[in-house]
Amino acid sequence: MSDLLERLRERGWRLTAQRRVVAEVLDGEHVHLTADEVHARAIARLPEISRATVYNTLGEMVTIGEVTEVATDGRAKRYDPNAHQPHQHLICTGCGTVRDVHPHGDLLAALPAGERFGFTVATAEVTYRGVCPDCA
Repeated sequence: MSDLLERLRERGWRLTAQRRVVAEVLDGEHVHLTADEVHARAIARLPEISRATVYNTLGEMVTIGEVTEVATDGRAKRYDPNAHQPHQHLICTGCGTVRDVHPHGDLLAALPAGERFGFTVATAEVTYRGVCPDCA
């Protein structure tokens, strides 16, 4: 069973055939699919699944915190099933490929006290952008 399916089952989330297929499509490392890509892959497994069901299921998974949305500068949102594994993202500015990265060091410490404006900072997200080997 996939990590995402296992987490959803532990939450007591009702796993209909449609929800199961969406979770299976999202499973894996470095998976950052758009909703349309999820739908296309889900149809191969369950031909009757609708685009609306895929969008609704992704929205529910984001709402309950089991999947995160990754914005890629004006492109379609991508969905990341590694919501519980601390990581940052590396995005190709050419093709939009997204990879999980694990930089060393304390991201919170990188923000100087003078730049915190009185905030109590709890988390930090860093997105690295560049050109992948295929686009170079």
